[in-house]
Amino acid sequence: MLEKILELDTRLLVYLNGLGSETYDKFWLIITSQLNWTPLFLLMFYLIYKKIGGKQTLYVLLFIAILIAFTDQTTNLFKHTFQRLRPCNNPEINSIIRVVQVRQSYSFFSGHAANTMAVATFLFLILKRHFRYLGFLFLWPLIFAYSRIYLGLHYPGDILTGYFFGALFGFLLYLVYRKLKPQYFPG
Repeated sequence: MLEKILELDTRLLVYLNGLGSETYDKFWLIITSQLNWTPLFLLMFYLIYKKIGGKQTLYVLLFIAILIAFTDQTTNLFKHTFQRLRPCNNPEINSIIRVVQVRQSYSFFSGHAANTMAVATFLFLILKRHFRYLGFLFLWPLIFAYSRIYLGLHYPGDILTGYFFGALFGFLLYLVYRKLKPQYFPG
């Protein structure tokens, strides 16, 4: 059963990765760089500040920092436990996929997918009553994580697992935030 899932995962990667072309490689390299998302983050936190105030924004930032640290460490634990080669390093497929970028760490599961989905889920749950179209926030993890498939760095299963863990951790930390907010984070 596991072999069949891994085979489907590999076939889906080959298909999705094969949709790319050199014309768009630079675009996806820009997308995959976390630093290039800084303007979006600054805009988001400005809008959050305008809606919930400075003190609450600082508390939200603290929770996001905790969330990213926890998600990142969990991702690393899984990567070192399963030691799944990244597609770009897998000798069985790296000659048939487009390898645009190479990383030496392991593949399962995607930290980019987990971190972005965790933050998006957490922010969505906190801010959905303040912003009408906040669901668009989930385009960020979708686009960001697809860049990892495009570049040959992750399998689709790595991305989906990252999404699952990210959404789970984002939701769980939201529950902690909600429970502590009236007591420790008034306003």
